[in-house]
Amino acid sequence: MNDYIDIYCERTMPGLWSEPLNALSNISFLIAAWAIFQLTRRQQKVAIGIWILITLATSIGIGSALFHTFATQWARLLDVIPIMLFQLGFLWLYSRQVVRMKYGYAGGLLVGFFFASNFSNNFTNVLNGSLSYAPAFLVLLGLGLYHYQQQKREPFVLLAASGVFLLALSFRTLDRAICPYFSTDTHFLWHLCNGILLYLSARALILNRSLMD
Repeated sequence: MNDYIDIYCERTMPGLWSEPLNALSNISFLIAAWAIFQLTRRQQKVAIGIWILITLATSIGIGSALFHTFATQWARLLDVIPIMLFQLGFLWLYSRQVVRMKYGYAGGLLVGFFFASNFSNNFTNVLNGSLSYAPAFLVLLGLGLYHYQQQKREPFVLLAASGVFLLALSFRTLDRAICPYFSTDTHFLWHLCNGILLYLSARALILNRSLMD
């Protein structure tokens, strides 16, 4: 569980401060969590589901910062688990409170997404691991098209989130390839983009949710 993990070119040696940009850029998730809280507080009383998303966004930032600081397997788990939980939580809340799916359909969507995401994790060597996020991108794009077609409040917000996600994936895909030319790689830009992604996704939910749950 304490095996040293070295997969980013910013890290050149073991140590707690060998990935400063990758660690510090996780402030993006903390800012996103604060912005989500401020938005939902202006709209209505902060619902339990939104509190969970805020907590998970904060956990992503803390877990990822720990991973890029300690670079161990236990820290990696603190990084990846909150990410998956945020995705599942957002998908459940959006499908129930915006799409207004019945429990069974929403649950089936969650199960399908979970297994698709786990299957895609078998391809961590493809596109520098970015292919593992294909299910998340496709689901977000599908929700973005639905959001626009149904002319929800701020109809383009999830399509914008999809564009930010695609940009983030590009930075994640390229970061190893540009190591010889840019020693800090572009992984920190993946973090910054994903903070924006989390906020835009939550914004679409908060501005359009109904109280089904």
